[in-house]
Amino acid sequence: MYRELAKAAFGYPIIDNHAHPFLKSKHRDSVRYEVLISEAHGDALDDAVHTLPCLRAAAQLSQLFGLTGDDATWEGVKKKRLELDYAELCKLCMEPTGIQCILFDDGLGGIAEMAEDLNWHDQYTGNPSKRIVRLEVEGQNILQDIIVANDDSPLSIDSLWGEFLKEFTTCMNNAAVDDRVVGYKSVACYRTGLDVDPAPCSADELFKCLASASQQFKEKGSIRFEHKALNDHLVKIVLDIAGKCKKPIQFHTGLGDNEITLTKSSPAHMQPIIKAFPDTIFVLLHSSYPYTRDAGYLTSVYKNVYLDFGEIFPFISADAQRTVVRQVLELAPTNKILWSTDAAWWPERFYLATAQAREVIYEVLAGFVGKRDLTEDQAVSIVKMAFFENANRIYMLGLQPNVQHGWNREGLVIQQIVIVVPWFKRGVFVPMHSF
Repeated sequence: MYRELAKAAFGYPIIDNHAHPFLKSKHRDSVRYEVLISEAHGDALDDAVHTLPCLRAAAQLSQLFGLTGDDATWEGVKKKRLELDYAELCKLCMEPTGIQCILFDDGLGGIAEMAEDLNWHDQYTGNPSKRIVRLEVEGQNILQDIIVANDDSPLSIDSLWGEFLKEFTTCMNNAAVDDRVVGYKSVACYRTGLDVDPAPCSADELFKCLASASQQFKEKGSIRFEHKALNDHLVKIVLDIAGKCKKPIQFHTGLGDNEITLTKSSPAHMQPIIKAFPDTIFVLLHSSYPYTRDAGYLTSVYKNVYLDFGEIFPFISADAQRTVVRQVLELAPTNKILWSTDAAWWPERFYLATAQAREVIYEVLAGFVGKRDLTEDQAVSIVKMAFFENANRIYMLGLQPNVQHGWNREGLVIQQIVIVVPWFKRGVFVPMHSF
């Protein structure tokens, strides 16, 4: 047992560099709860309850909620959480996490209608929440507004393009000087793949894409940018702006739902665009799972690439989580790795992600220390960089780690995390409070 490493892994404050807002109380059961542990949608989500991640989450949340015996099941958890006052549920889940600051992507579908404002979450963190701007959603909204505003006298395609390009660029430049915004995000992975072409797009291609998007709005009343030339062009506009203002741009990579073309979700496809924008900071989200080694390689050979090892908590099994963290550490410089919950909708996601990540990073690093690959001091330094220091630096947050918030509030954080994270030493259960 490595006491100093355990103190850091289980207690050091965290900057959650990518998450999504909580549902409002009145919408707390508006989203199917199995989304807590799976990216599946529709009928496929029915099978999520038979996965190791679900069984583990059910056990951990049962312990948190005080459920025992026949009640300590997934269905028991679902029933109990609805019996709890929502404010009580949020506090119960968030207090043990040690999260000091959250960077929110508020572009996820449904957030505008059902989720809390970003500042609402500040009651659970030591510092104000910050915003990540999802560029495709901003672009869709801008184009829709222009079309609606000119409904009586529709613009020609070239005029529509000129107006759209001006407003989109203005929006992204405004984000560059907005103190509340600390970065951008692209979901090109979901739309047209990560093989963003660095070469300029022709005007004919862009006009054709814009005409298609406009027709989509007329037919469906909404727009989803899934037009290769247009998507690539907008990404390149933002990559240029992000490089000039030194705000990172996050890319969804790897792990996602069935809208992703898996073969185009590896960050290996991004090598040409990374080379084309050397002054722009790229953050590869979600551990790039199952392409973690591809992401680690890019992080090691390009100064401007960073790797986030989030979302796998709680979406894959504990053994798989340990494997992914080991793969991250195979090659990626430890001053370029970040962590996030990628939590959405419920406080339980923040709780599970944090508890599981703290457990796994301890186990992996303790293994390295035990084999003398690292000293304990070096392992502690890696924890601090991954959980706090690296994000604090690249997002220019200017925060000081609130160690009391992380682990010293009358022992609350350590003691509560221990409820769901048993320790074993020579085969004997050892709770954290016995350190």
